[in-house]
Amino acid sequence: MFVGTWWSLMPPIIAILLALLTKEVYLSLFAGCALGALLVAEFHPWVAFDTLFNTMIDSVDFSILMFMILLGMVVMLMQESGGTRAYGEWAAKKLKSKRATLVATSLLGALIFVDDYFNCLTVGSVMRPVTDKYKVSRAKLAYLIDATAAPVCIIAPISSWAAAVNSYVPAGSSMSGFEMFVRTIPFNLYAMLTLYMVFFTSLLGFDFGLMKKHERNAAHGDLFTSGGEAFQNQEIKDPTEGGKFAKGKVIDLIAPMIVMIFTAIATMIWTGYLNGGTNLVEDFANCSSSESLVFAGLVTVGFLLLFYLPRRVIGFKDFMNSVPEGGKLMMPPILILVLAWTLKGMTDALGIGDFVRQAVSLNEGLMRFVPLLIFCIAIFIAFSSGTSWGTFAILVPIVVNMFSETDPTMMIVAVSAVLAGAVCGDHISPISDTTIMSSSGAQSNHINHVQTQMQYAMVVVAACVPGYLIAGFTENWLITLVSSLAILTAALLYLRRRSLAEDARA
Repeated sequence: MFVGTWWSLMPPIIAILLALLTKEVYLSLFAGCALGALLVAEFHPWVAFDTLFNTMIDSVDFSILMFMILLGMVVMLMQESGGTRAYGEWAAKKLKSKRATLVATSLLGALIFVDDYFNCLTVGSVMRPVTDKYKVSRAKLAYLIDATAAPVCIIAPISSWAAAVNSYVPAGSSMSGFEMFVRTIPFNLYAMLTLYMVFFTSLLGFDFGLMKKHERNAAHGDLFTSGGEAFQNQEIKDPTEGGKFAKGKVIDLIAPMIVMIFTAIATMIWTGYLNGGTNLVEDFANCSSSESLVFAGLVTVGFLLLFYLPRRVIGFKDFMNSVPEGGKLMMPPILILVLAWTLKGMTDALGIGDFVRQAVSLNEGLMRFVPLLIFCIAIFIAFSSGTSWGTFAILVPIVVNMFSETDPTMMIVAVSAVLAGAVCGDHISPISDTTIMSSSGAQSNHINHVQTQMQYAMVVVAACVPGYLIAGFTENWLITLVSSLAILTAALLYLRRRSLAEDARA
């Protein structure tokens, strides 16, 4: 009755509206899940509960939860050892201004391109003490983390995202999934323009909209503006002070990060080889990213055991206490992730993919407008479902089949529009896992992050819309990218002028 119809959109829409209205993420997500279960069960109470229970079990990716707990342990160990404190002191000497801190945070986010989950949680824990010193609001830190996580991963050939996109290209396509991914990079306007905007605003040092309010409050000592109560215990127990040994040096923070990154890359290559890869490209295309991240987390914890204890940087009891403490640190994002994954499972059960396929098939004749149309549809799906990867799975096969035999270049443009729109929708969705983890990594109130990032993302979208119109008519990446950059630059300069005028009036 409700499957494959517009009703499939109602659970995520209800969850999003409730989250924005009540600012209670747990309640909003659960309400969306419950409505989805009722629709699937056609409002039979016990069948609805059974559907909710089993969908939750089937939807949860326990490997990602395990990685988050391991990463929480690593973060706690780096803090307890004094490594985070030492890095903060070192960075404070090297970074002499708020502007330099913003640029350094953005650069670190851009350098961690292997996986967006790893990026979100690592950049926040490493840079938070430094950004706090220079009175950067937690909403701004969350934006910097989120805006350099997925956008970097979706244009990095060596990443878990590239592997995911490869897997969604149907067999028999005119080109390999990896080749297609590489060719989409210059047409991926949202990712390229978002990174450009991050560095542009950081270098020129201005903000607008709600973010300006958060930054003004932070300048007066209020880093949260609202919703900081959840982090007060962690703030009182300042993690940068370290444990009772607190003999850590900068290497105690840098070494585990290097070990984790290189182990993750090496394990991705190995699992790809075990899954049939015959060269480096195929290894990354066939890798098991979740398994690789968990293994990298375990190796890093083992490395820290051998690296910290013999040097008495941290005591054995403090080391073992990091196990439950790391788990507690990650419990809020884990709970939200479980509910967000369950909500996605409900939308899948309601046939959101079938509904979208029918809607897209009605517009196949609008050839030159297809990239823009696909971009908008991808934004809507990712925003409603909270998942960019799920959006890839729905739309990439459709687009490939639509153009594979007739216009390979238009196929590349349209696939890039799917990737760009999916990342954009994921960015502005309050039920997105990466948005949630960016809030967690920055220890920012989640709704504050969503509201501020949404305004920034809309500026980039405004530049992408004419960009994908140009791409549809020219099929030339250079003209498309240069035109979009020019439009975005003009918009940002206008916003900067308005921001300076507001400061002058104040």
